[in-house]
Amino acid sequence: MFRTVVIGASVVGFLVCGIGSAQPPGITMEMVRSALPVEGAPLAVSGPYEVMSELAFESPGHVVYRPADLSPFPNDDVLPVVVWGNGGCAINSARYGGFLSTIASHGFLVLATAAVEGEERRQASADDLRAAIDWAEAENGRAGSPLQGAVATDRVAVMGQSCGGFLSVALGTDPRVGTIGVFNSGVQPADPDGQASPIATADALADLHGPVLLINGHERDFMMETSHANFEMIDHLPVFYGARHGAGHTATVDHPGGGEFANVASNWVRLHFKNDEEAGAMFVGPDCALCTDSNWDAESKGL
Repeated sequence: MFRTVVIGASVVGFLVCGIGSAQPPGITMEMVRSALPVEGAPLAVSGPYEVMSELAFESPGHVVYRPADLSPFPNDDVLPVVVWGNGGCAINSARYGGFLSTIASHGFLVLATAAVEGEERRQASADDLRAAIDWAEAENGRAGSPLQGAVATDRVAVMGQSCGGFLSVALGTDPRVGTIGVFNSGVQPADPDGQASPIATADALADLHGPVLLINGHERDFMMETSHANFEMIDHLPVFYGARHGAGHTATVDHPGGGEFANVASNWVRLHFKNDEEAGAMFVGPDCALCTDSNWDAESKGL
């Protein structure tokens, strides 16, 4: 247990500082970049909507992925919001474009951070993701917006990978956020003898108020133990934990359409925001798809 906590704390500092920084003891760049091989892996499954992406109106620090045709919303379908935090807390979200497009294709308004020309390079913060929720609410009410009246602003998810997973936990305490997804990540206990942490710690788990999804890459993912420890700590909410055999810390981020992990993310928000029983079959019950898939170790509470 002592070894896990010490290495985990180093990993937190590493992920917050970004991949360009020196690695902490025991964590190599090969471990960070480890991924599920593309060959033979499940493909990303797109939804019924063609997707477009664009910079957010009058918010150049955000990029939007959404159905190109908004006419079905809100009368024929709902358009919930998914806000995404990148690995390394990177501002530029281009690497996750396929992943986020897959989610959007199932009828979601997906928001992520975008680099602004001329701005000093920095990492995203919880405030950047909070501002994305603010933007969605404002656009839903703005006269002349293509999104006016179309957005289900009462259905907001925040998800993130690696360092972005810390941000999703931090935003999970926002009363507007209905569920979070934490990919290849997990929060550490606060240091009782240290300074206050600039990122979310395990104390924040008690303040979450919606279902929690914890997904990682099994043995090759150095955040697996922390992710499972977070699962054990959460007893007041529905929570699902899954570890994909053979997938490392980068998992399927670089697969076409975000690969298998994009399907997990899409199905989670379809279950909770669209009451989609087919999507829910991936997580719900002892015979759930991930529970019975030999490629996954899965556990759940309250589902």
